[in-house]
Amino acid sequence: MLPPVRKYAPAAISVFASLIFLDSLRYKFADHPNTQEIFGRLDGWAGTLGLPGLFAHTGLFSQYVIGTAELFASALLLIGLLPGYKRLNAVGAAIGFAVMSGAVNFHLWTPLGIDPNNDGAGLFIAACIVWATTLTLMIIRRDDLAGLVRDLGRTFVPTPRIAPTPLRAAA
Repeated sequence: MLPPVRKYAPAAISVFASLIFLDSLRYKFADHPNTQEIFGRLDGWAGTLGLPGLFAHTGLFSQYVIGTAELFASALLLIGLLPGYKRLNAVGAAIGFAVMSGAVNFHLWTPLGIDPNNDGAGLFIAACIVWATTLTLMIIRRDDLAGLVRDLGRTFVPTPRIAPTPLRAAA
C-alpha cells in the first residue's frame, strides 16, 4: 500500500465512521419517530418468531442498546487515533463492524426492508458504507486485533510452566 494512504487511511476511516455513528445517536437517544418506526417494525417481526419485546424500548436490542454500542465504537475509533492506542481503534472497528453487520442483515432479511423511512435507502446505504469501512479498518489493524486476541488468550488460558530440569553433577 502506498505510504501516505497507509498512514492516513485509518484516521480518515475512523473519523468518517464515527461521524456517521454519532449523527445517528440523536435519532436513537431522542426517540425520533423514524427510530420508533424501525425498531417497532423489528419488534413486531421478532414477536412473530416468539421473541416479543426484543427490539422494544427495554429490549435486549433496543435503540438505546444499539446506540450505546455505536457510541462506544465511536469513542474507541477516535481514542485509538492517539499514539499508543491503536488497539482501541481496532476494537472500535470490530464493534462498529458487528453493529453494522446486524443493521445490514436486518435491512435485508426482515420486513424492515432497505428503505424503511422512504428516504431513498439512505439509512441502508450509510450502514453498508460504514460496514465496508470498518471491515477495511479491521483488515488494516489485523495485527493489533491478533495481538489483542493473543493477550486475552494468555489471560484466560494460562500456559503451563515447565519446571526446569535439574542439572546433573559431573561424574
